[in-house]
Amino acid sequence: MTTEKRRGRGRPRRFDPEEAVATAQQLFHARGYDAVGVADVIAALGIKPPSFYAAFGSKAGLYTRVLDRWDGNGAIPFADILRHDRPVAECLAALLEEAARRYAADPAATGCLVLEGTRCNDPEAREAARTRNIAAEAIIRDYIAAHHPQQADIVTNFVSTTMSGLSAKARDGYSLDQLLAAARLARFSFEHAFSA
Repeated sequence: MTTEKRRGRGRPRRFDPEEAVATAQQLFHARGYDAVGVADVIAALGIKPPSFYAAFGSKAGLYTRVLDRWDGNGAIPFADILRHDRPVAECLAALLEEAARRYAADPAATGCLVLEGTRCNDPEAREAARTRNIAAEAIIRDYIAAHHPQQADIVTNFVSTTMSGLSAKARDGYSLDQLLAAARLARFSFEHAFSA
């Protein structure tokens, strides 16, 4: 696969699919899946439609590749935060604070790429994001259940709902301080839930 751009004389410049996925990740994160068209991706990558479709099959196919990349370098490191040698309430509060920091880290691409993708209009892309969101919730639930099995479901729902809210508010322009204040307030709920 090659682009049509030439570097002077000779062979066309090689098309790098991994570089394309990184570029697409920025587009999808900044604008949202629905607001990015195939033409936008093609223009940003400087390629022709046949190269795009040969590499990714479809916009949803590219988005799935973006989510795979996100899993490797953009997702919250659950294993580092949800530790078994610290109080569960402390770890869950740390998880929400880390989410707030990540959701506000890049002013041009706020919120969570996965959570925002669960609301897109494309069924294939929405399912790809939803699958990752469900997997993340399962990690949280399993962590809580190992320590507080009776509260695992309700506290997982609370964490998931709070993360979705943090992502949405980051997209709406809330500052890091505002997001962190909300995340820190959740610690009291965790402590109360686990003391019951």
